[in-house]
Amino acid sequence: MIRLIRWLSGLCAAVALSAASAIAQDNGGRGPFPSFKEMEAAGAVIGEIRISNENIFDLDDPRENNWFYRLGNAIHVPTRVGLLRSILLFRSGERVSVQLIEETERLLRNQGYLYDVRIQPVAYQNGVVDIEVATRDSWSLDPAIKLAREGGVNSGGFGLRENNLLGTGLAIGYAYESEADRNGNEFSIGHGNAFGSRTAVEYQHTDFNDGKRDSFRLERPFYALDTRWAAGLSATRHGRIDSIYGGGVVVGQYRHQGDTGEVYGGFSRGLVDGFAQRFSLGIEYRDDAYRADPTVVAPPELPQDQKLVAPFVRYELIEDDYRKTINLDRVQRTEYLRIGTDLRLQLGRAMTGLGSTGDWWLYKFEGSNGFALNPRNTVIASAYARGQYGSSGGEHQFVGANAKYYFRQVSGNVFYASILADAVANGNAADQVLIGGDSGLRGYPHRYQSGTRRALMTVENRYYTDWFPLRLFRVGAAVYVDHGRAWGGDNPNSGNPGWLTNIGFGLRIFSDRSATGRVLHIDLAFPLDSDPAIRSPQLLFKSRASF
Repeated sequence: MIRLIRWLSGLCAAVALSAASAIAQDNGGRGPFPSFKEMEAAGAVIGEIRISNENIFDLDDPRENNWFYRLGNAIHVPTRVGLLRSILLFRSGERVSVQLIEETERLLRNQGYLYDVRIQPVAYQNGVVDIEVATRDSWSLDPAIKLAREGGVNSGGFGLRENNLLGTGLAIGYAYESEADRNGNEFSIGHGNAFGSRTAVEYQHTDFNDGKRDSFRLERPFYALDTRWAAGLSATRHGRIDSIYGGGVVVGQYRHQGDTGEVYGGFSRGLVDGFAQRFSLGIEYRDDAYRADPTVVAPPELPQDQKLVAPFVRYELIEDDYRKTINLDRVQRTEYLRIGTDLRLQLGRAMTGLGSTGDWWLYKFEGSNGFALNPRNTVIASAYARGQYGSSGGEHQFVGANAKYYFRQVSGNVFYASILADAVANGNAADQVLIGGDSGLRGYPHRYQSGTRRALMTVENRYYTDWFPLRLFRVGAAVYVDHGRAWGGDNPNSGNPGWLTNIGFGLRIFSDRSATGRVLHIDLAFPLDSDPAIRSPQLLFKSRASF
């Protein structure tokens, strides 16, 4: 019986495809067309691939056809066709693959310099389909003006960053930043598809008032689920002042000089039965040195210097299960929710024979999984663990877990809830978990509580509007409750050590046409478990990556 049902289903699909193909052929291959799924089932082959690289604004739309938008297009260089073609996962002469087409769309949308992506058939005849890849650019020149206030602390900066120089995909920028801990200058340059290949190259230099940082990365990553090999190297050198906090104030500081590096090579069988498994071998290097600095108040005890040279093996498991949606962490913008399993496990061995200061097992674990309970209810859970373990002392561990719940209401708005918990065991003095205006409890001062344990719950109702000011910004809003606490360790908040709660509301302004795609948060948060020294309400504004 089951075989009969399958045979009848296949026959119906074949008849529908034949009818659609006949219609397409009767119209000279110009459509209407079968779906890519039907073409794949019929064994269709890709013919011509046309790239349509559209500018920022659509001048065929009367709402965007005036001097302001024409000027924006005139001073912007569209992304080069060769760059877009180098990102595609499918080629002319290959069979149609829905998986590769959908993954290509995700890869293109992940390029910040693209605002919109459409992949569609434009001709279909005799089993050959011509495909158009139409993209629309984002505004790639970012003035990098930064003004922020969280937990009663102001920060800011200015600079200029070009995320798609002359349409080549090259990102280059300079910025001056002033933060709670440090201020200084930053220069960065990088390309995700250098030399028309899949190679990523990045360099960053920062020169702050408490030290410098240089980092470099050269990598041919596992850029797609069916990628068969990867290799890369990275190195970072930094010097800075690390701080120890208690009750929202600095109680001790010391200078930290660190060097890190990694070289690896990996292989994979590609995408098999909906999963990609990846295996990598490499070597990790870390060298941390600590000393007192005469310009700051030293802590009672400095961490011990440590050098680690550790060969490692890494395993990754990624499931091809993504849901295309809108209005979750963005406003009126296409998003991809990763529902499938995503695991990364790395195990290394640091040995004195290689120059390490001790013999330790080094481990890292990151994992997430999503559960689409039904079209309106989604849960995303994640966890991490990392640290070192050995018989010669020096062990430390960091663990945490997070769960996010999205409920799409009939109105289209979203109820959102999250629970986070993490902990530090045997860490250095500066290895604290913090909670406050900048780290989860929006109604409380900067780093108000510190410790070795932290728990935080957020409940939020998100509102998405169709308001599109100047065709540049999307607008949303939220009302929320935060409840949490940090505890343990040597420097708790003795004045207010218990659980803390705040309520609040705010605007979310999404920079829709910008390559950075940041969301400006403007909030008023009211602490409910406060001391008289806390100003109520707390005003917060900061640019973040999501809603």
